[in-house]
Amino acid sequence: MRQGPIVYYSIFFTNVLRLLDERGMTKHELAKLTGVSISVLSEITNGKGNPTLRTMAAIAEALQAPLPMLMESTDLDSKILEDAAGTHLPSSLPDGYCRYCATLTLHQAFQVRKWHDYNLVRIKEKTQQT
Repeated sequence: MRQGPIVYYSIFFTNVLRLLDERGMTKHELAKLTGVSISVLSEITNGKGNPTLRTMAAIAEALQAPLPMLMESTDLDSKILEDAAGTHLPSSLPDGYCRYCATLTLHQAFQVRKWHDYNLVRIKEKTQQT
């Protein structure tokens, strides 16, 4: 996989494409919500853009996701990441699972972390069976 800041742009655009798909949004809808031109969004989501922090923050806000979440590693493997530019990403989660970002108390976060860890084990087991 490519090194340096480009890796972060790949992670960013991959997570943006995933969230657009999960929310049933189009790039045109995202452009309207962010004020970012469709051509800039297309460059970003095709892996060719070099988005500013302001642009990334506007995208994160429109997707109702914290910007750091969009910069976290994705669970898609590096080959899929490299091939993803300009295409529809496959879901990285099996049917019946979804991601959700929420504000929680420390106790709630502890419980959710336990569920998260449990589900990651189940997902791994499912993928190994296929």
